[in-house]
Amino acid sequence: MDTRKRILTGDRPTGPLHLGHYVGSLRDRIRLQHTYDTFLLIADLHTLTTRSAPEDIAELPETIHSIVLDYLALGIDPDTTTIFLQSAVPQTSELAILLGNLLSTSRLERLPGLKDMARAAGMKRMSFGLLGYPVLMAADILLARAHLVPVGKDNEAHVELTRELARRFNSKYGQTFPVPENLPGQAGTLPGTDGAAKMGKSEGNAIFLSDPPETVHKKVLGMFTDPNRIHADTPGTVEGNPVFDYLNAFDTDQEHLESLKEQYRAGKVGDVHVKEQLNEVLQQFLEPVRERRCELEKQPYLVEDLLANGTRRARAEAAVTMELVRSHIGLNHRCYRQAVALLEPSPLTPYTGAMI
Repeated sequence: MDTRKRILTGDRPTGPLHLGHYVGSLRDRIRLQHTYDTFLLIADLHTLTTRSAPEDIAELPETIHSIVLDYLALGIDPDTTTIFLQSAVPQTSELAILLGNLLSTSRLERLPGLKDMARAAGMKRMSFGLLGYPVLMAADILLARAHLVPVGKDNEAHVELTRELARRFNSKYGQTFPVPENLPGQAGTLPGTDGAAKMGKSEGNAIFLSDPPETVHKKVLGMFTDPNRIHADTPGTVEGNPVFDYLNAFDTDQEHLESLKEQYRAGKVGDVHVKEQLNEVLQQFLEPVRERRCELEKQPYLVEDLLANGTRRARAEAAVTMELVRSHIGLNHRCYRQAVALLEPSPLTPYTGAMI
């Protein structure tokens, strides 16, 4: 029996994974996966809260496939990490409905970030689905009975809501869920290549894990640097400079990096030189990832089999959770049992037709 504490984390399949995902979460997942029982969710239902057009949904299979390959190429171990598809676990929606009865809409409206998501999605008014995004996230976490949730600052409020829902449910119906904690990690953030506060899939300011070498080089050469630096011999600013933010995240030669910073501050090295150094560092990081990805792509049905195995385990855990939930609420009453018996007759407890 696995006695390790359980983690739940995941990604929305809204596009390919980029370096910001690695720095923000994937690096921590790789580090933690052998210490904790890790459930890694591909949150396709969450994607629908902001991208529900038929053409968006049509892109999901390819995006999901690409994300799983990125996981494996980076070092996520499917023998240790349970990778599963959210929409293939039907208990997720059931639990979200039950949890939604435990809080008010005004509580959800106070959560930071939802209006920003609506604005980014071009929504003039927030949909019911997007308003319930944090409840769906809580259902993911509680359904897996996770103890720990490694999240960035933009999702801390959602985890706090999950903790609130777990406590309310336990108080009202009896001890059912662990109250999950935020798991501190080494996660950071990367700005966009255009100097924007955050790298994004749809902003055109991201370097993707699957980008070929020439694309990475082109994106690096086009990166925003110190806007006040006109000539190579002009003293430059390192702090807040995206090129150095990336070097801080990926350059393993700290002594050389500190020397480069001093030269840049003194106006002894140009932006192009610094960008070429970053390109070299990123290519060294990405090349083995590309090679592993190429080998993985040669294995037919690898992603499909992996998702099937992971989802099978997630559904088994979800069934255990929902049996507890229904039992504690009182929803496993005789009408429910008899209806289920009619739909799925069990050889151990056959339905006799008696209304007891």
